[in-house]
Amino acid sequence: MVRKAKNVDLTKFKWTREPESYSITRDTIEIVTKPHTDLWQRTYYHFRNDNAPVLQMETEEKYFSFAVKTEFADSHHRFDQCGIVMYLDSENWLKGSIEYENEQYQHLGSVVTNQGYSDWATTAIDAAVKSMWYRFSRREDDYCLECSEDGAVFRQMRICHMHHGKGKIRFGVYACSPEESSFKAVFSHIQMMGCQWKAHDGQQPDTDQ
Repeated sequence: MVRKAKNVDLTKFKWTREPESYSITRDTIEIVTKPHTDLWQRTYYHFRNDNAPVLQMETEEKYFSFAVKTEFADSHHRFDQCGIVMYLDSENWLKGSIEYENEQYQHLGSVVTNQGYSDWATTAIDAAVKSMWYRFSRREDDYCLECSEDGAVFRQMRICHMHHGKGKIRFGVYACSPEESSFKAVFSHIQMMGCQWKAHDGQQPDTDQ
């Protein structure tokens, strides 16, 4: 069981769709995106995009947190994005990221895709933001995504249930450019730790009558 925060051995990470241009050192991952790469399934737009590069490790641990710092100084085109991901297969995955929109604002948000349908929850942030920390936490088949500007104080983005999120899972980082663009995404301070998403201590679960 993971208890204290520790750096992740990046040699344990495996590619789902290896990008043409990338670099992995002992503690840093760099991905240069290609145009027309994305992750999305059906909802609203009706298209299915499933070609973004994803780099992940596997675990069967049921309670843990995974944190990473993202930097994207040269993202500049609509929908350029990089962040944290749990990609199980093309129809079951979640991600947290910042998507560039224009010179005024970006979308900080998360997408959860269950059984082939994606949703997108966002909030607008200043376009000048060029780095963000994310923390991904698991409690069995429920998950929490958080973000932080400084890597110390994290704010909740989303709690969700994954229909195929039991047992062994894969999680890590991704980057993509859905339109005619390319940029370099940098991932660092990659750590595993004991679950920082604490057990709920408020209202008790309903009981069968």
